[in-house]
Amino acid sequence: MKVISLTTTNYKRAKHVEIKPDPDGNLVIVAGKNGQGKSSVLDSIAAALGGANSKTTPKPIRDGEDRAEIVLETEELTVTRVFTPSGSRLTLTSKDGAKYPKAQAKLDELVGNLSMDPLAFTFLDDKKQLAQLLDLVDLPFDPDTLEAERKQVFDDRTAVNRRVKEFESALAQFGELPEGLPTTEVSVSELLGEYRAGVDNNESYSRAHTAAENAWNRITQLRAELEKAEKTAREAQELLDLHSKPIDLTQIQSKIDGAEETNRLVRKAQERGALAFQYEAAKGQANQLTAELDQIAKTKADGLASAQFPVEGLGFTEDGVTYQGVPFKQASSAEQIRVSMAMAIALNPKLKVIRIQDGSLLDTDSLALIEETAQEHGYQIWLEVVGDDIEDAYTIIDGEVA
Repeated sequence: MKVISLTTTNYKRAKHVEIKPDPDGNLVIVAGKNGQGKSSVLDSIAAALGGANSKTTPKPIRDGEDRAEIVLETEELTVTRVFTPSGSRLTLTSKDGAKYPKAQAKLDELVGNLSMDPLAFTFLDDKKQLAQLLDLVDLPFDPDTLEAERKQVFDDRTAVNRRVKEFESALAQFGELPEGLPTTEVSVSELLGEYRAGVDNNESYSRAHTAAENAWNRITQLRAELEKAEKTAREAQELLDLHSKPIDLTQIQSKIDGAEETNRLVRKAQERGALAFQYEAAKGQANQLTAELDQIAKTKADGLASAQFPVEGLGFTEDGVTYQGVPFKQASSAEQIRVSMAMAIALNPKLKVIRIQDGSLLDTDSLALIEETAQEHGYQIWLEVVGDDIEDAYTIIDGEVA
């Protein structure tokens, strides 16, 4: 459907404007100097179809009047929207005069997104373009929430990786440690106790050995005292048998001499082990955070893959809108207009009407491209232009068609 007739009375700055577009044309130019009411004419199309709320349109009725009316006709429907100080009233009738009981619900089925101005979209900065695109696309995730989550995980991983580097540097300072190093420090007091026990044992052994030797010598020298000597010898032998063999004190002394160095190396190994444990833990945490970032990226990629964008090739990053994988702003002016027109067309599949404000910014080639695109797809473009001498335009002066 297209608009075949628009009558706007006392809406905003429009006093009485009646426009019946050329049925064979695709371009409706509404011209006039600033403040004459041309924007009110284009706005009345959206107001007729979707209404006007107090936030966006606090004064829908022209100053000095107590009632505003918009009558919009398409090939199939007639929309009548009346505004009074107490509110608005909508009537929707078919060509045979039948009234729709749920008028706004019927219009909502037919009307797409008339707020999409393809020209204005090309002039928005990257962030505003992104915001408008996200308003038009039903994504399976909230981009702001997902981006905040990604940034938090990224910052956490950066901090953990900084600690990983610190642990790596600390571990590198230890160098290589001797093999076979004990896991705990050597107890010098225990070694000294062991040494003293060895000394006592050796002294006892020496005494026993001397006693036995003297006893046997005495047997030879003193036959008369043989029985007594043999008894003494046997007792000495029994005492000797109770003792262990002599202990090599050299090894124990060597351990005592090297205990401090051994203990220093043990402490160093323990410290290195603790650092290594922290290093591995930090590395594991960094890997976990990297996996979370990958999952966030996958969530975004899967969401984009499943999202129904109005134009194939459209997408976005946190910096702005992209087209065919490159920033939208890097596309040529003609390509930007083509894509923006395609978006507006995709968003208004039933009511084939597109509004463009600031049409004065279009050069000849861009205007021709818009008209050509509209003609190709059977759309009607309502174009607002500043000036009162525009050819084939409906010129508005003081709220009326001149």
